Amino acid sequence: MASKLQLPGDDSVLLRVTHSNLKTFSADIRFSLESTVEAVKDKLWKKCGTAVASMRLELYDDTGAKVSDVNDYTRPFGFYSPLDGYRLHIIDLDPSSVTSGGWLEDTSLVEKYKISDEAYDKLDGTYRKFKEKLGPRSNAQGSKMGDDYMEEFCANIKVGDRCQVEPGEKRGVVKFVGRAEALGPGFWVGIQYDEPLGKHDGLVKGTRFFECPPLHGAMVRPDKVKVGDYPERDPFEDEEI
Repeated sequence: MASKLQLPGDDSVLLRVTHSNLKTFSADIRFSLESTVEAVKDKLWKKCGTAVASMRLELYDDTGAKVSDVNDYTRPFGFYSPLDGYRLHIIDLDPSSVTSGGWLEDTSLVEKYKISDEAYDKLDGTYRKFKEKLGPRSNAQGSKMGDDYMEEFCANIKVGDRCQVEPGEKRGVVKFVGRAEALGPGFWVGIQYDEPLGKHDGLVKGTRFFECPPLHGAMVRPDKVKVGDYPERDPFEDEEI
């Protein structure tokens, strides 16, 4: 049973609200005991959409037993002695109410907006127009990404070369040159950095391309690699004396 103990100055009550048409509607709402029944109905109208004039209220205790009908507009809500945990049930008397028919809960009953392909093609700013603009560029890029993509950049790169990788001027040694289908079409270069600036130890996506200490390995496109006289940096060379 709900407690009948009221704290001094406590002039409100927390009720569970249900609705005759909205089977999934259930809310805990606090009401002032000093509000008129009309004010309570107006508050409920804003919550569920049932018009005040079409609303009948029933009050139930926490055991499910009906306490009373709540329909006298002139009386304060506290006249009906609601307690925390009681249930206030809304009955919608309007057969054409917005809550009837179930469409507020079942979206499959709502008529969907449809547009023909011809009308859609005439609209600007659509995703279809965006894809059409993007298409030629995507196809052009796809044609460049063949099995020999960037092979020409590998002509002067061989395993064992000292190198520098951009961006960041990271230095290291070339450990792999060739195709790597797991990473994408075309040619790749495997690098062992001098410092732990990489992402792996030469094992990428389950394929072992080379071996190096953890976090020293990287697979990059050959256009990012410069080979030549790139000795390992002295970590103390920038210190002042």
